Amino acid sequence: MKKMIVTLVAMMAVTFSFAETNSNNVDRRFDMSCNMDVETIHDNFNNELKSLASVRGPIQRHMVHQAVRKDAQKMKNVLNKEQFGLYMRIMLNTLRNRQL
Repeated sequence: MKKMIVTLVAMMAVTFSFAETNSNNVDRRFDMSCNMDVETIHDNFNNELKSLASVRGPIQRHMVHQAVRKDAQKMKNVLNKEQFGLYMRIMLNTLRNRQL
């Protein structure tokens, strides 16, 4: 009788520890949270560029350059190296296409 109880307790302990590990893995796999800093940084950058629409000439070009530099510094802190490289390629191509 003692052996049966010890075996039952051991089997339950192994089962519970296995189930606990799987539930933690499932929770991490389905975690879809994202860093909202990227959205905030991008919104600030868009607002800066919209405010520069009324400025003309070399001052506008200089101000756009400063806004892009500030945006790049903030994004570099938030994104990893691969994401940042892709972001900058897209950003620079977009600015070139819009002749900014």
